[in-house]
Amino acid sequence: MAMHWIWWIAAVVLVGAELATGTFYLLAIAIALALGGLAAWLGAAESTQLLIAGALSIAGLVVAHLWRRRHGEPRAMPSLDIGQSVSVHAWKADGTARVEYRGSHWDGVLATPDTPKSATMYIVGMRGSTLVLGAGPR
Repeated sequence: MAMHWIWWIAAVVLVGAELATGTFYLLAIAIALALGGLAAWLGAAESTQLLIAGALSIAGLVVAHLWRRRHGEPRAMPSLDIGQSVSVHAWKADGTARVEYRGSHWDGVLATPDTPKSATMYIVGMRGSTLVLGAGPR
């Protein structure tokens, strides 16, 4: 098998892994490997192919890292539950509540210790599967 095919197959494998992980790091390396394959197809020596793929991998990783730092992590969508009212069935001695929301029972905690307890509270946040409750919608 010709050397350029090996480079291109490795690049395709990395693109597939990139699609599974969602980072740009593997994509940067895949592009570098594809260009190493292009160098092989054009007849470059193996050392030149390795030098091109290695240098472009490093450059691509640096660019991907700088882009990620500049743009940050993607922001999570705000929860559609925030601001919704819940019916409190019972307040426990530890300050937590058992509430009904969307036809199911949930655990709830007060947003702040000085939040007044009532039969109807509002969701102001979530901690895992526990609802954070406030006196009014935010």
